[in-house]
Amino acid sequence: MEHKILTHQQIQHKVERIAYQIYEANVDEKEIIIAGIDGGGLQFAKKIQSVLQKITDADIILCKVSMDKKDPVKSGVSTSISEEDYINKSIVLVDDVLNSGTTLIYGVHHFLSVPLKQLKTAVLVNRNHKKYPVKADYKGISLSTSLQEHVHVKFQAKNDRVYLD
Repeated sequence: MEHKILTHQQIQHKVERIAYQIYEANVDEKEIIIAGIDGGGLQFAKKIQSVLQKITDADIILCKVSMDKKDPVKSGVSTSISEEDYINKSIVLVDDVLNSGTTLIYGVHHFLSVPLKQLKTAVLVNRNHKKYPVKADYKGISLSTSLQEHVHVKFQAKNDRVYLD
């Protein structure tokens, strides 16, 4: 049974709001790196990038963050841009769902190996089941769910949706 949480239109509103919040926090930046965690995070990051490109003259650089979400320690974390390209830059690490915080904390840890101007996090859905001290600076929606429930984010042309089962 699919319980709809967010419709396509609601997701578009959340993307726009988050993009404006990112812009406000980076109004003087010439370059903003939007680092999407491969999968839903990268798709969400592309949506944020698209809105940011319309509202600011800053260069909005999309960075793909890759890791094995089941075992980020073993797989390690890699990015589509080199470390030199994000030294002293403003970065927003993006994922679709913040559940336990494992993926986000390993992504944050990766970027902390070099000096940064600022590092923020953005998620579409914050589930509040964290086992690591990581928070979403920008979030679309916060949900109180049981551990047995699963949040699904589907990004499909003109039919984006978030649902619970």
